[in-house]
Amino acid sequence: MDRNLYYVGIAFFGMINGIFNQLALLYALIHVQILGPALFFGSVSLTLMFASLMVATATIILGGIPAALYERFVGAKDDSTDASMWIWLAGTAILTIPAIGNFLQIGL
Repeated sequence: MDRNLYYVGIAFFGMINGIFNQLALLYALIHVQILGPALFFGSVSLTLMFASLMVATATIILGGIPAALYERFVGAKDDSTDASMWIWLAGTAILTIPAIGNFLQIGL
């Protein structure tokens, strides 16, 4: 499979989790409002967008940890293998499970 399709799938799952995961988004929103109120000029919508971006980025990073451990264990040198890309895609998909219900109910 083409590498770009893996990246699109990983970004899709990160985006869905960042937008529709209510618990993680609320957690990030509270911390962003506490730590950086002047950064977003007191705008709740900008703060919410930044919190959503933080959750999406955290999903992609946490989903890539098992793939990185697999590559380290196998000893991949140059580029990611198809197996590690599948692991990364599956990791982000598993992290997105709490947001899937909201995504299917609301739609994109």
